[in-house]
Amino acid sequence: MSRQDINRSGEMEVFVRAVELGGFTAAAKACGMTPSAVSKLVARLEKRLGARLINRSTRRLLLTPEGCGFYERSVTILADIGEAERHASAGEQVAGHIRINTSGSFGNHVLAPLVPAFIALYPDVSLEVFHTDRIVDLMEERADVAIRAGPLKSSSLTARKLGATRKMIVASPDYLRRHGVPRSPAELERHCRIGFSYSRAIEDWPLQSGSQMMTLPATRNLLVGDGEAMRHLALAGAGIARLAAFTVKADLDAGRLLPVLEELNPGDVEEFYAVYIGQGGPLPARVRALLEFLRENVRL
Repeated sequence: MSRQDINRSGEMEVFVRAVELGGFTAAAKACGMTPSAVSKLVARLEKRLGARLINRSTRRLLLTPEGCGFYERSVTILADIGEAERHASAGEQVAGHIRINTSGSFGNHVLAPLVPAFIALYPDVSLEVFHTDRIVDLMEERADVAIRAGPLKSSSLTARKLGATRKMIVASPDYLRRHGVPRSPAELERHCRIGFSYSRAIEDWPLQSGSQMMTLPATRNLLVGDGEAMRHLALAGAGIARLAAFTVKADLDAGRLLPVLEELNPGDVEEFYAVYIGQGGPLPARVRALLEFLRENVRL
C-alpha cells in the first residue's frame, strides 16, 4: 500500500480512541468497527512504524514508551485538524470581510444605496469597497467580487449578470446655452464630446436615424479615467457626455443635465456582472450572500 493510500489521521483517531477507552472493543463500538478490525489496524500501524505501541493484556492496554509518544502527538495533530476544519467551516457562517471592486459610477449610484440594507441583514460582515474603472486582477487586488460592465473575457473567472442599463447622451443646461443644442449628428460632431482615456468595448457613440446607423468618435481633447469624472465634467459644462442611465438619472430628474439627441438613441445597453474567482467550486457563505443580495436588489 502506498503512503498516499494510508488514512493516517483515521488510524490516529482509532488508536487514540482505543487508548482513551481502554480497549479495542470499546474503540470499535465508538468508531463503528469490529474489535478484530481495530486490532488489525493497530497491528498494521505498528508494522509500518516499526515500533510496538501497545502491550496487550486480557484486561487492559498498556502503552509502551513509543506508544506514549505517538499517543501524545496524535492527540495534538487531531486537535489541529479539528481546529482547521472548524476554521474552514466558519465560511458557512455569513460573517467576515468582503472586498468589492467596482466602478465609481456603479459604486456611488447603485451599490452605495444598497449597503445599509446588506449590513443590517448581515451585521457580522464588514465591507470594503474600492472604486476603479480599470479591469483589475482579483487575485492581486485581493477582491472577493468585482462589478464589471461588458462581456467576461477571462476563463478563470465566473460572472453573474446583474442587469443592463441604457446609455444616454447628456449635457448641462449651461453648456447647451453657451454652445447651442445639437439637432443632428453633424451638429453634435462640432461639440466637445468627453471621452474615456482607457480602452472600452464600445469606443464610439452610436446613433440611429430610421434604419440608418452611424457612429461618432469621442473627441480627444477631453479624456477621463472613469464615469464619475465624466459626469462631473458634464455637470460643470465642460462638454457632452455619453453615460449609463443610472449614472445620470438623479441629475436628469433635477434638471442638472439634459438629454441630447434622445430621438437618435439606438437603445443599446451596457450589461453589468458580478465577477468572482471560482469555476463551480465552493464559495464562502459571505460571498454567496452578497451575490444573492445583489441579484435580488440591483435595479439598473
